[in-house]
Amino acid sequence: MKGRQVIKVKTDFSKEGLFDFMEQHWAKDQYNSFYVGKPNPLSFEEYIILPATERFMVITYPKKDKIVISVCQTPGGLKNQLITSIPSDGIFFNVYKLSQNMSMEKERKGPAEEVLQKYTEYMRSLLAEAGLL
Repeated sequence: MKGRQVIKVKTDFSKEGLFDFMEQHWAKDQYNSFYVGKPNPLSFEEYIILPATERFMVITYPKKDKIVISVCQTPGGLKNQLITSIPSDGIFFNVYKLSQNMSMEKERKGPAEEVLQKYTEYMRSLLAEAGLL
């Protein structure tokens, strides 16, 4: 369990550039919708936010020639917004349902990490198809 993945890319993405890339290529019906926002009210930066489980979300952001994908705790105010963006026929719905009855630690090390790995694998495949790896 890492909680953070880094993908090295051939170009320097801006946050807007990464968001535009995801808007063009991301299969939202299977890999969930995303938006740009602050993971908590005290954050200085905005990130691309994806749902993971009830208590955890995944944030994605560019850092020079890398794309960082990381799990972080979902603040209370975002829970409903993120949960409603998980389609019931998507690949993450069962992971979400399973995580509802776990302790926070087990949820973080299990389902949230699984979602992180799937997002990373999918992002890597999109970048490879675009010739950016």
